[in-house]
Amino acid sequence: MSVDAQRQPPGYVLIGMFLLSAGVVLPLLYLVLRAFDASSEEVARVVLRPRNLGLFVNTISLLAGVLALSTLIAFPLAWLTTRAKIAGKRVWTIAGVLPLAIPSYLMAYAVLAVGGNFGTSAQLFGFAMPRLSGYFGALVVLSLCNFPYLFFNIRSALMTLDPAVEDVALSLGQSRFQVMRRVVLPQLRPAFLAGTMLIGLHVLSDFGGVSLMRFETFSFALYTQYIAAMDRTYAAWLALMLLGLTMAVLLCEAWFLRGLRFDRAGAAHARPAESKPLGRWAAPAYVFMAGVGFVSVVAPVGTMVFWASRANTRGMLPELVQALSGSVMASLPAAIASTALIVPIVYLSVRMPSKATRLLERSAYLGYGTPSLAFALALIFFSLKAVPFLYQSLFLLVFAYTMHYMAEAIGPIRSAFYQANPRVEEAARSLGHTWAATFRRVTLPLIKNGLLVSMAFIFLSCMKELHLTILLSPLGYHTLAIDVWDYVDNAMFAEAAPFALTILAFSGLFVGVFLLQERRYA
Repeated sequence: MSVDAQRQPPGYVLIGMFLLSAGVVLPLLYLVLRAFDASSEEVARVVLRPRNLGLFVNTISLLAGVLALSTLIAFPLAWLTTRAKIAGKRVWTIAGVLPLAIPSYLMAYAVLAVGGNFGTSAQLFGFAMPRLSGYFGALVVLSLCNFPYLFFNIRSALMTLDPAVEDVALSLGQSRFQVMRRVVLPQLRPAFLAGTMLIGLHVLSDFGGVSLMRFETFSFALYTQYIAAMDRTYAAWLALMLLGLTMAVLLCEAWFLRGLRFDRAGAAHARPAESKPLGRWAAPAYVFMAGVGFVSVVAPVGTMVFWASRANTRGMLPELVQALSGSVMASLPAAIASTALIVPIVYLSVRMPSKATRLLERSAYLGYGTPSLAFALALIFFSLKAVPFLYQSLFLLVFAYTMHYMAEAIGPIRSAFYQANPRVEEAARSLGHTWAATFRRVTLPLIKNGLLVSMAFIFLSCMKELHLTILLSPLGYHTLAIDVWDYVDNAMFAEAAPFALTILAFSGLFVGVFLLQERRYA
């Protein structure tokens, strides 16, 4: 067999990959069919409900508010940690990324537990802070959780900008403000759009934070409609409306990015930007950075530790062990399955690029881009109709984790493939090894580090997942996320604390992997 023939993967690999894509697409198609499985009069009644307009306004206003507040936090922090001469840059950078370890329902728990007559503030300092709720509470919670996505993107972009362009603008008589507005900010547009897209996807799909803050958005209404009213036609339409908003965010990002070019004419590497002294702005800068770190990390973690000290930890140990084992039993298989399934897809995309392989890879993002509650509802409808014995089974939960988080493995594995020399694989095939044997004996050892990073990302994401778990988990099944949400929803802050701190410990590992990736990139 010639080497060229062996370069083509076996047909069963391609068939398996397209069946995998169908695993994401079919439930969503069935969601569409379920939404239109009603008379035209009923569809019009459901779609044109006055409540939908209110949900749309609430969702859009929350999205706009979170993007604005996140920008006000992320941009100054990114600028200070890259361009200013300050002490402890590494510490402030870590403080800007650590909030990623706190899911929205944990941040909401911390915010709720601080205020009120029996909150942390009242018990420690004798001052009862007002308890946040509604729009303002959801705005604060989601901004504190999500601003690191924008911070990380802007900071990475600032580290790669060529300061020579700014120097030329200054030499032509432009003020520093004009240089910022005309030179720096336009070059930050791709990073800003990437960060805002991630924040937008998280805000639109968030259920834990907005539900605890009692602010009605499409995701909150979708959950309450399915659980309480069981009006499945309306629930399906709410899911499609939420999915439509998500697609609008993705299309807006693509539209704003079209035609952008910021490459340099020369081939030389850009020199690092010099850190500039802050002068009289030094004190306000340190106050700002310390305030961000305190509000987004120290205060939430301190609140959880305080309430954990009030809990009967020994009496709750069996329940904690049960919840931890439940989380691991669902997260570990999903991490292994997601990584194993995405490897052939990325391999085909990198080694044998074509329209079909690129489309195959992009289809993996469909499950990730679909809001969790909408994806869970689609799986519920599909399983009840096609495979009812899988409804509320552990297999269905693991399948949902796998399809939803599979895209998180693409980046590390693709980087590993680009770093692995394809000539080594070609040499193995020229010696008579089959495609499968070459892949097993040569390729997999070369991409081992990428596989481990991908599994770590997905495992830790699944450990703190609430939205899919709360709808798809078997009856009586306990995970850390479900127990935290149940306790906080009933204002049992001390009981929720041990579970919250356990999630926080695993999420901290996620941030550790994230920082390690950034350090390797730098």
